[in-house]
Amino acid sequence: MIKCTLSNWLHLSKVLAAHTGETAARPGHSAEMAELKYMSGFGNEFSSEDPRCPGALPEGQNSPQVCPYGLYAEQLSGSAFTCPRSSNKRSWLYRILPSVRHKPFEAYGHSRLSHNWDEVEPEPNQLRWKPFVIEEKKRDFVDGLHTLCGAGDVKSRNGIAIHIYTCNISMTDRCLYNADGDFLIVPQQGKLLILTEFGKISLEPNEICVIQQGMRFSVEVFGESRGYVLEVFGVHFELPDLGPIGANGLANPRDFLTPVAWYEDRMVAGGYTVISKYQGKMFSAWQDFSPFNVVAWHGNYAPYKYNLENFMVINCVAFDHADPSIFTVLTAKSLRPGVAIADFVIFPPRWGVADHTFRPPYYHRNCMSEFMGLIKGRYEAKEEGFQPGGGSLHSAMTPHGPDGDCFEKASQATLVPERVADGTMAFMFESSLSMAVTRWGLETCNRLDKDYYRCWETLRSHFTPTQRSKK
Repeated sequence: MIKCTLSNWLHLSKVLAAHTGETAARPGHSAEMAELKYMSGFGNEFSSEDPRCPGALPEGQNSPQVCPYGLYAEQLSGSAFTCPRSSNKRSWLYRILPSVRHKPFEAYGHSRLSHNWDEVEPEPNQLRWKPFVIEEKKRDFVDGLHTLCGAGDVKSRNGIAIHIYTCNISMTDRCLYNADGDFLIVPQQGKLLILTEFGKISLEPNEICVIQQGMRFSVEVFGESRGYVLEVFGVHFELPDLGPIGANGLANPRDFLTPVAWYEDRMVAGGYTVISKYQGKMFSAWQDFSPFNVVAWHGNYAPYKYNLENFMVINCVAFDHADPSIFTVLTAKSLRPGVAIADFVIFPPRWGVADHTFRPPYYHRNCMSEFMGLIKGRYEAKEEGFQPGGGSLHSAMTPHGPDGDCFEKASQATLVPERVADGTMAFMFESSLSMAVTRWGLETCNRLDKDYYRCWETLRSHFTPTQRSKK
């Protein structure tokens, strides 16, 4: 009997893919994903080594003349060397072969990413997309990435981009790293197994994962998969300050999980493709070994995941509607105090108890840009039209708010304590930048809801100058 190790399975996948164009399902993948181990804490100093090689981490120094087990020492820096200790990010990786051993990079011709924010005319209207289609053609995570909108510049390292991924096969003997910034991945359909240089991460809808700048990763899927990616250039995500909230609340640091070290010592006769996202374009290089050959590592710069169900909701218990900033999970700060390049905000199940208050989100014109997506359920302010796997964009100063039906129901509702958003998870990527929509988002994807504006056409005047409304 042949033991089906990861290496054997990957080889079997490649052989099968060559004959059928499909990726083999990993035997027992559900059990394996459930058994993955993690380290707890946000931004901690971690030390991890694969249990197959005890003592792989050097003692007392980072770069000894000869590393244990004959490994190579390699530092991955996520910040400038001279950053203050509180913001300095780096990890030391101890690997079988260093990442520098590859053939030259060449242009990758299959990319659907774009950072050309001027390819179509600006669009100030409220925009909504129907669920993005998962095509029948076989595509993995890299080839299934499409840029929807964004702003800023990758060369000066200040900005964001929002991508949609739709895929149906795993990345076989391929990995990706983003030299431009961080990826925040929000799955909406389908479980993912993400192989990284730091270890393995399982991810499913209602969880998120952050792969930070420069980290190599590969995505395995188990059927049709769809989700959202928020990319930030130049800064990293961090937990928002709590201010008057106090020491606890929102996303608690201990609920963020970082993978433990895991390696594969695998030479790839047919070649392994390393894909680099650099200055907004994609390039590929060939090497003959797996990049996931890190036997041990230590540091505070690593990928991590978070389960959105662990979010401690803060809410109003008297009157009025608190700003959505109280639902911020992660933030990527700008140089202006209190202003974010990007916030990741969620709208989880919670209790609504505010007295004499219009409880749904208020009508709003915002100096920030707001992209919303829906993982599951029905969003409270727009129960029709806004569907899981779709999205909406309300650009800077573009008015938005509840649709006509929502307003009428909420204005007449009996105000008793009630559960809000049960079975639902909506989220928002909010940015201080004015985002431009790509040609794919406006035209090519063919998912733009051109009747979106109609949801407000039923709003009517209730003005009664001779009668003051009761409080």
